[in-house]
Amino acid sequence: MNVDSVIDLLISRGLTDEGSKDDLIVAANNSDMSIADVLEERGIIQVDQLYQLVAQDIGGVYYDLTDFDPPEQVLRAIPGGTAKLHEAFPIQFTDDGLQVALVNPLDPQAIEELAFSLGHTLIPAVAPPEQITALIERYYGGGAGGEGAEGEGAPEPSAEMSSVLADLQEEVSRIAAGEDEEEAANSAPIIRYVDLVLYQAIKEQASDIHFEPFENDFKIRYRVDGALYEMAPPPQHLKASIISRVKVMSNLNIAETRLPQDGRITQTVNNQPIDMRVSTLPTAHGESVVLRVLDRSNVNLDLENLNFPPELYEYVNDTILKPNGIFICTGPTGAGKTTTLYACLRKINTVDTKLLTAEDPVEYDIDGILQVPVQENIGLTFGRALRAFLRQDPDRILVGEMRDLETAQIAIQASLTGHLVLSTLHTNDAPGAVTRLIDMGCEPFLVAATLEGVLGQRLLRRICAECKTSYRPSEAVLAQVGLTSAEVGEKEFFTGQGCDACNDTGYKGRQGLFELLDMTDPIRELITQRAATVVLKQKAEELGMRTLREDGIRNIFEGITTIEEVLKYT
Repeated sequence: MNVDSVIDLLISRGLTDEGSKDDLIVAANNSDMSIADVLEERGIIQVDQLYQLVAQDIGGVYYDLTDFDPPEQVLRAIPGGTAKLHEAFPIQFTDDGLQVALVNPLDPQAIEELAFSLGHTLIPAVAPPEQITALIERYYGGGAGGEGAEGEGAPEPSAEMSSVLADLQEEVSRIAAGEDEEEAANSAPIIRYVDLVLYQAIKEQASDIHFEPFENDFKIRYRVDGALYEMAPPPQHLKASIISRVKVMSNLNIAETRLPQDGRITQTVNNQPIDMRVSTLPTAHGESVVLRVLDRSNVNLDLENLNFPPELYEYVNDTILKPNGIFICTGPTGAGKTTTLYACLRKINTVDTKLLTAEDPVEYDIDGILQVPVQENIGLTFGRALRAFLRQDPDRILVGEMRDLETAQIAIQASLTGHLVLSTLHTNDAPGAVTRLIDMGCEPFLVAATLEGVLGQRLLRRICAECKTSYRPSEAVLAQVGLTSAEVGEKEFFTGQGCDACNDTGYKGRQGLFELLDMTDPIRELITQRAATVVLKQKAEELGMRTLREDGIRNIFEGITTIEEVLKYT
């Protein structure tokens, strides 16, 4: 159940007060217990009494579903993908409509959307959330279906997807007959199809969902561990309606198809809040839409969970505790830079520290940190936000990206006046960040004086633990990563054969590669002399810097990833 809604209900009934609200929210969010168990532990209300109170508030019934076995006709009333996405389980048909137990029965908007999607009048009911989740898993199954491999054609759709696609076929004739586009976008088959697509992608832990219109095709793909997979495609004629449905969900203007738009969708899946950042782009054959999935439960925001080598962990830990200076994380888009810096912020987010961030956009909300979304269309740039930050008495500042000279100069000024600044740059390696700052127009002596370290990183796929097998690579393959059989000796190499757990890819999850440019005195001297990137890199390697390629080889020898992945990303 939604924590805020439950506590507001208790406040309205006089069972707790406004002064306790924040404390209860923090306790529920930082505990493995449900809000119901937290309230019972604190002696506010017993679990059963809470559910009875919620049922009374919504005018519904409270059920214990321990031994519940629904009739087949009732089960068919809600498609599996819709049940999973809305966390709803059908109980029975009554004279007034379909009675449904919901994990979050206090959200009237969610109930209204579900009713519209199903075409039924819904009668909300209350049951322990863990019982509802277990019933959904038991009767609708855990498989997402519709998986495919990168570069392959569209896979065979799951049984549930086939059923939804069949409903969509009926929609084609109605839309062809001139049905209003907004009505089509809000029709039950379209809603069910989009819900299922989103649920499947989220269940597979996708980072992005792509809706791509072509002249004679409409593709839906999702990115898992950096690789794209194709879903079973819907009828091509429905592309406009499906795109419109996504735009309706993200509060975008469906009539505007000539200009790019940005929006956001918030869903709750498996009791976890999921934010999806939506971007539309006009193309020759319709609007392309990409959803960036921001699933906080699927992101390690703790520094200890980023799998740094021990010496690198100690260095980063020491650097982010310094009172002033600039620490930069660099790498291409999708290298995990923001995740690393968020983990750094979490580490230093203490009561005695004031933290401010300027981001474009704010990806994850972190309690205790003031986060400012950059909005360049109204003049709120990184530079302007950073200048305002200096009047807010901060201790440490995160600047989402150093895009221009103004931002870099203010960051340097902030560092010189006693602030620690964290930021990102898009360069190929750590030494390249120094050259980029100087090319922007920063004075080399100021860069040398303020920069504390540059962390270069990449993300590559981990070998699936379920199908991991050892093998012996050929001399030619070893030569590609600069190794010989003599150097390798008896070391084992591993690869993934492919299995159900990893969708036959051989990979599951991702691992960071890192290289650290430490600002030692010899490096600072070279910076003031405007030394080229290659000179900085050579000197750093002489002083012990492990390059991205060398860190990749370490991961190969430890059986974490494959030679092919290291070659692809370094």
